[in-house]
Amino acid sequence: MKNLTTQLLPLAAALFAVGTDGFIIAGLLPQIADDLDVGVPAAGQLVTAFALAFAVSAPVLGAMTSAMSRRSALLLGLAIFVVGNAATALGPSYPAVMLARIVTAGGAGLIGAAAFSAAAAIAPPERRGRALAFVMGGLTLAIAFGLPAGTLIGGADWRLTLWAVAGLGVVAMAGAAAVLPEISLPVDSLRARLAPLREPWVFGMLAVTVMTLAGTHVLYTYISPAVGQATGGSTTRLTVVLLAWGVGNMAGNALAGRLSDRHPPERVVTAGLAAAAVLLALSPLTVKAMPVAVAWAVLWGVCVSLPVVPQQSRLVARAPSASALLLGLNNSAIYVGVALGGGLGGLLQDRLTPGRLGLAAAAVSLAGLAANLATTSRSKRLTSVS
Repeated sequence: MKNLTTQLLPLAAALFAVGTDGFIIAGLLPQIADDLDVGVPAAGQLVTAFALAFAVSAPVLGAMTSAMSRRSALLLGLAIFVVGNAATALGPSYPAVMLARIVTAGGAGLIGAAAFSAAAAIAPPERRGRALAFVMGGLTLAIAFGLPAGTLIGGADWRLTLWAVAGLGVVAMAGAAAVLPEISLPVDSLRARLAPLREPWVFGMLAVTVMTLAGTHVLYTYISPAVGQATGGSTTRLTVVLLAWGVGNMAGNALAGRLSDRHPPERVVTAGLAAAAVLLALSPLTVKAMPVAVAWAVLWGVCVSLPVVPQQSRLVARAPSASALLLGLNNSAIYVGVALGGGLGGLLQDRLTPGRLGLAAAAVSLAGLAANLATTSRSKRLTSVS
C-alpha cells in the first residue's frame, strides 16, 4: 500500500486549489469590474454567488455521489472545477462569468466532500484527525500564501489568476489519478445515508461550525480597519498581519489533528472556542501596536482553526456511511458562517468602532461554545440511554 502521506497529498492539493479560488476573487474586484464594465458591488456578487452555490451544492452532490468511489468523485469534482475556472477566464461578459462561477462552486463543493471523506476512509482511526488536518492544510496554506500570490498575479491580468487556479486543479487531478486508490464508503441505501438528517445532533454540530466561523469573520472581514492604528494604513504592514494570522491557522490546524487523535474531539472544539473568545475579547487592547498585533494575530489564528478538524472527526465517527453527505453539510456550514459573520460585522459598523468588533466576535464564539457544550451533553445522554 502506498504511503498514507503520498495518498493524502493530491487531496490537500485539491483543497489548496479550492481555497485559493474561493477567496481570490475578492482581491481582484476592481480589475474584474473594469474589464466586465460593471460596478465593484456587482463584481462582488460573484463572491456571493460562489459561496451560495457552494453551500447548496456541497451536501447535494456529496449525497448523490456517495456511492461512487472517492477517487472517481474527486476526479469528477476536479474536472468540473477546472472547466469552470477556464470558462471564468474566458468569459466575455458579466453573465457568462457569473454562470461560470456557479459551475465552479459546484465542482468545489464536490471536491471538499470527496477529499475529506477519502482522507477519513484511508486513514486508520487512530490517525484520522491528523489525516483530516493534512487535507485541511491545503486550505489553510491557500489562506496564508495562495491568496497573496494570486492577487499578485491578478495585478497584471485577473484572468491569469483563474488560469493559474485551473492549472492547480489539473495538477491535483494528475496526482489523484496516479496515487489515490479506489476507495469506497460503506454500502448503504440512499435512505440509510440520509437517515442522520433526522437526528438533532447533526444540526447541533452544524450550528457549532456556523458559529465558529461566524465569530471569526465578524472581525476578520474588517481586519484592515480594525488594525488600522497598528498598521498606519500601510498595505505592507497589513499583509504582515494577515500572513501572521494565516501561519497561525496552519499551526492550529496541525495541532488540531494531533489533539483530535489523542483526546475526545468535543474537548478540542471546546478549548478552541474558549481560547478564541478570550483573544477576541482582548483584541481592542492588542491592535494598537504592530508587534503586539502580529503576535495576537498568530495566537488568534491558532485558536480559531482548532475546532474545524475535530468537527469533521465527530461527524465521520457518528455516521461513517453518511460521511460524504455530512462533510458536505459541514463545508456548507463553514461558508454560511463566513457569510453570516461578514454580514453581522457590517451591521455593527454603525454601533461599534472597527477596533471593538472583536467584542461582538467574542460573543458569537461564546454562543458557539454554549452550543457545543449542549450538543455534547445531549449526545452523551443519548449514548448512555442506548
